[in-house]
Amino acid sequence: MPSSDSHARLDVRTIVRFAAFTRVLSLFLQAVLNAAIPDHIADAFSPPRAEEPLLLDYGVELLLGGLGRWDAEHFLFIAERGYLYEHNFAFFPLFPLVIRLVAATLLWPLSPFLTVRGRLLLAVALVNSTLFVLGAVALYGLSHVVLQDRKLALVSGLIYCITPANVFMLAGYSETLFAALTFGGLWLLESGFMFGACLLLGLATGARANGLVNAGFLLYLPLQRTLAEAQVLSKGSTWHKRYRHYTFLALRFLLTSPLCIAVVVLPFCLFQFYGYYTFCTPSVTQEQVSPVLLKLAKEKGYRVPDEAAPIPSWCLKPIPVLYSYIQDVYWDVGFLRYFQLKQIPNFLLALPIAALSVIASYLYVKANPRFCLRLGLGQKGIKEKEEKPPTDFCNSKVFVYIAHCSGLLAFGTFCMHVQVLTRFLASSTPVIYWISSHLLLSEPLLQETKDFSYGQQLDNFKHGFAHFFFMYINNPVTQLLMHWRTCSSSTRCILGYFISFWLIGLALHCNFLPWT
Repeated sequence: MPSSDSHARLDVRTIVRFAAFTRVLSLFLQAVLNAAIPDHIADAFSPPRAEEPLLLDYGVELLLGGLGRWDAEHFLFIAERGYLYEHNFAFFPLFPLVIRLVAATLLWPLSPFLTVRGRLLLAVALVNSTLFVLGAVALYGLSHVVLQDRKLALVSGLIYCITPANVFMLAGYSETLFAALTFGGLWLLESGFMFGACLLLGLATGARANGLVNAGFLLYLPLQRTLAEAQVLSKGSTWHKRYRHYTFLALRFLLTSPLCIAVVVLPFCLFQFYGYYTFCTPSVTQEQVSPVLLKLAKEKGYRVPDEAAPIPSWCLKPIPVLYSYIQDVYWDVGFLRYFQLKQIPNFLLALPIAALSVIASYLYVKANPRFCLRLGLGQKGIKEKEEKPPTDFCNSKVFVYIAHCSGLLAFGTFCMHVQVLTRFLASSTPVIYWISSHLLLSEPLLQETKDFSYGQQLDNFKHGFAHFFFMYINNPVTQLLMHWRTCSSSTRCILGYFISFWLIGLALHCNFLPWT
């Protein structure tokens, strides 16, 4: 009988193959769709090009131009020219730094043939494809530790490969980097590697502002473990020993958790300080700014640092946070501001992922009402009289992830542009993939498959390229897609949602059509 290690290696190989396949297919489809569909003339950030095109720039733009639409223009501009305009500070620096580093090192030999922008587009394709595969593996590892179920973990990693936020995981956005760092950091945290988790989750905050929310894991999980250890020590030991142990546990928690939380919060604070230093104590004048970029700033009303200009109003606030100011003034983000009749189509776009989040919370609370009332602290309390939990999705370790997902859902619905909710949740919480996998595994086709040994020979196909191809991507998700007609309505709804958003996003976003 194969060992758990060999199963894990097989699962990882299956996930890596499928993730790599979906990246190649996505890159191919975005190139085809970008060429086939005329670009929409959108009122989006479109800075002038810094250099004249070189030999390979036309080819790169033709093949990868779809990766530089909408907010990707901001990231590419920052990677090439730095933080010049005030509203650029809505986009955190880690992703531009990574692609600039790749363009300046790994892709430097192409500099005689490609401009900086061309190399940055190529870097986006390489970096996001690599990070996507790593993120899928990290999600599998996290799922295996938390769910304690191999099938759920495998299907979770596979369903991530056809995420409805696919185009944002492919294009020049920071979602892929953020997801890989978040899932990897939580995997390390659940595995007991506290400081490694702090490092990855801190880097995640350097990629996206909502990385700040991950600090809650560094408070909750150590507290949960501390209380569990204290409960064990309370049995069968003298009062003096218990006192020493309790003191040690309390000091360990009070010293390590705040330190790790500080590591997660620090990148946000440093970035805000950099914004304050740039605009509130400027050391440059408009004469030092490129004339074409200064002209764009005047036409669009963008603010540039200028020591001769009045200090911006946000600099005078008691706590000058540039990020909040930009979201308020430039994007009109605020509580209930998006609740307008004209935004109903955007609410409908966000409805499927919101529904998955609500279903996850409902099923978990329904299975474990008392445990949820205790906020997951103290005794496990999940069907304590039963030998095992009713389902692995509903085990005690999942509680904090349900709470995290619910918090993100509430914030995204009431305080953000709601169409962002799909990529916001899909890159931030594993619950979307866990609940989808939990529902998919009720499908008889997957229940009949005892050992989940995929990637082996297929009897239905003759030897040759087709045999190799189907063997390469053979996994539970592709099996469901191949048996679409016999699947249940819930399975078809989930897979239909994932696949349709996966494809429609590529067609619309890559042509400056409204899919942001």
